[in-house]
Amino acid sequence: MRTTIRLAMLAVLATLPAMAQPSAPAPTVDVAIDTNAPGAVIDRHIYGQFAEHLGRGIYGGIWVGPNSKIPNIHGYRKDVVAALKAIHVPVVRWPGGCFADNYDWRDGIGPRAKRPVRINVNWGDVTEDNSFGTHEYMDLMELLGADAYVSVNVGSMTPLDAQRWIEYITSDQNATLANERRKNGRQKPWNLKYIGIGNETWGCGGNMSAEVAASNNARYTGYIRTPAAMGTIKVASGASGNLGDDTAFAETLLKDGGRIQALSYHYYAMPATRGPKGPATGFGEDKWAQELSLAVKMEDLVRGQIAVMDKIDPQKRIALYVDEWGSWYDQEPGSHPGFLYQQNTIRDAEVAALTLNIFHRHTDRIKLAAIAQMVNVLQAMILTDKEKMILTPTYHIFDMYQPFMEATPYKATVSNATYTYGDTKLPLIDVSAARGKDGKLYLAIVNTDPHRAVSVRTNLAGSASGRILAGATMDAHNSFTAPNAVHPVPFSGASENGKLVFHMPAMAVAVVAVN
Repeated sequence: MRTTIRLAMLAVLATLPAMAQPSAPAPTVDVAIDTNAPGAVIDRHIYGQFAEHLGRGIYGGIWVGPNSKIPNIHGYRKDVVAALKAIHVPVVRWPGGCFADNYDWRDGIGPRAKRPVRINVNWGDVTEDNSFGTHEYMDLMELLGADAYVSVNVGSMTPLDAQRWIEYITSDQNATLANERRKNGRQKPWNLKYIGIGNETWGCGGNMSAEVAASNNARYTGYIRTPAAMGTIKVASGASGNLGDDTAFAETLLKDGGRIQALSYHYYAMPATRGPKGPATGFGEDKWAQELSLAVKMEDLVRGQIAVMDKIDPQKRIALYVDEWGSWYDQEPGSHPGFLYQQNTIRDAEVAALTLNIFHRHTDRIKLAAIAQMVNVLQAMILTDKEKMILTPTYHIFDMYQPFMEATPYKATVSNATYTYGDTKLPLIDVSAARGKDGKLYLAIVNTDPHRAVSVRTNLAGSASGRILAGATMDAHNSFTAPNAVHPVPFSGASENGKLVFHMPAMAVAVVAVN
């Protein structure tokens, strides 16, 4: 039987990109799945996206205009739309981000040729022609089958401005704003599922204290209304895990912010808040270990937020939305300053998998998340270069994890094995388990060690099959000349002495269905 297992491991390694073979026997990590203790359903909206008017995130990434030579659907890139539909994007947050805090919604409606040209003062001081505005965004949501999440400008516009924008989007009455929308080409109102009451009010959204942010949230939510049947959720702009102690801000907002339905939270696995953050490629193992440790930090951060929420809202009526998260490095050399364009490697795939697994463990509170960002910015799903498009390792993680949407999670207990580099210690293996809507039991397994293969022995019986993503090097990535250098391949587990065992290569993520 051991010979059979070893052969199965070698067969998997043969299908993966060339990598160093383990020089010593793979350590064994035990994993126990408790199927008798289901958690709250994994809301599909934790697989959400964020699209800001930043760099090439919108223009050239999503929107090329109907007259572009790049194949498009009414101005939207066909290749990008197809890729996003394939992973069933559930929600997209827009227009920012810091961009939202300077955005006048009226700039983005009416004939495109007559829309004003502004300066994007937050991101590169480039011109913004507003050709992608409310209609373009809301129509894209319908094209993708995704829910809309609009962040209103609390930093530099009034509650009346916000109220009128939402009325323009959602009203079906014979009123001036609804009729203006009809004149601009949209007869029926759009469905608006989420409204963000500002963005990062502690920073670019107004540099507010917690007390001022709470007062503003109460004020703006009182003015902004949508039809009751729409069931719109208003999201209070919460704290950031990158700013040190963030629980006091959350507590003040929850106590004094009026009627709060959801609280946002931002955290980036960012090696430095100021100054050099390190490159997205060409890094050493020290940066591998550092970045994964920053990703794992999300667990304690959301626990801190949840503890405050449990104290103030023990009935769990308020949801936690981690609506900005992801890796953040120095932008690619030669790219436009302020565009935050970075490559995406197998390291980022591990950041995504570890973070999603954390969200799976806190489904009683975490109901939505949005990775930053969708295309061409930070930890993107997709990179484009004129007519070319590539899918990143992070995209492949979101694709592989689709069975977890609306699945019922189970507790996974992993034996105490660590990956250690210098002073950094991480769980060697991280596991998420859930019963999918199709009735199958799914496991997501992450090996954080960039050198060692690991045998993962479970308390389950039977067999399992799925896909695995791994790389030949710590910075393995896809490029426009090698678009499929990192991609998922078939993977399976096998039975050893009645236990289901998985032989995980180094720096790999697998998702399997247990039979």
